[in-house]
Amino acid sequence: MTTTAQFPEARQAIPGAGAILRQFWAASKGMTIFFILSCFFVVLALAGVIVDPREVLGQPVWMKSLKFAISFVFYAPTVLWMFSYVKIRPRLMRFVLDACAAVLTIEIGLLVIQAVRGQPVHFNVATPIDTAIWSIMGTTIMIFYLINIVGFVVFLRQKPVADRAFMLSLKLGMGLMLIGFGLGFLMTNPTPDQLDVLKAGGTLAAMGAHTVGAADGGPGIALMGWSSDHGDLRIAHFIGIHGAQVLALVGWLLYTAKQRFSDKQRLALVWGAAVGYLGLVASVTVQALRGQALFQPDAITLGSWLGLAVVSILFASVVMNKKNIEQRA
Repeated sequence: MTTTAQFPEARQAIPGAGAILRQFWAASKGMTIFFILSCFFVVLALAGVIVDPREVLGQPVWMKSLKFAISFVFYAPTVLWMFSYVKIRPRLMRFVLDACAAVLTIEIGLLVIQAVRGQPVHFNVATPIDTAIWSIMGTTIMIFYLINIVGFVVFLRQKPVADRAFMLSLKLGMGLMLIGFGLGFLMTNPTPDQLDVLKAGGTLAAMGAHTVGAADGGPGIALMGWSSDHGDLRIAHFIGIHGAQVLALVGWLLYTAKQRFSDKQRLALVWGAAVGYLGLVASVTVQALRGQALFQPDAITLGSWLGLAVVSILFASVVMNKKNIEQRA
């Protein structure tokens, strides 16, 4: 069996915050600055939630900014760390990181502006100013998505510079993250009620929605704000985006267990985890599109979850117990 390179984290003590920031800075100054900015953004948004009593669509006016700020704080170090394993096309990868940082900085600015104005951020076309802000946000997100695709393609071309199963988990995790980002575009389509208004020659205050089967702003799940009575596309969007962290964790755990399983076993388990996670994303997406709340699943949804769990467990059990998998593969 051929040996694979050990990635640095496996043999070194956990570096301090200063060392990590220096590594991030060497990889991408723009994304590192964005990471620091996002940390300040979390503090600003949290302060806004605490001291600003205003509400938008049933939630504190700063709550959406807080959720995005936390997401950015996770996103920035994740991509900086993942792309540190990409050794080809360094200038292009630095451009990808810097460009994503620049685009997301614009997003932060727009979120703050709408929070200060006390207006919804997404789908808001109530006034010319709101329409302009939403148009800019939609354009920047599209650019962000396309740039991430470029980074993903380069990532796929990178040969393993660390453990093969771990590298595969990073690549598949980024693929899941892109799927999660892409699901966000489902929310931009006009709802049936909005289409009826447009057909009748009326005007709209919002074009698109998070909720399926009702208007945005109804009862929601604590903290997340996802609809508790109807379908909500943000759930699949959220789960998909964080596939990057989940698959990386799976890859790392399997790396720590490399004495127990062969390379082919661990590669198969990573693929199994990715397919199972994709199945979960697909399931909650269909659930939302059917107008069904997350915690009110019907027999069809429950059946899909149960089937997914059973198949995943059986697959993992077979792979982990198949001692001769290398000879039979």
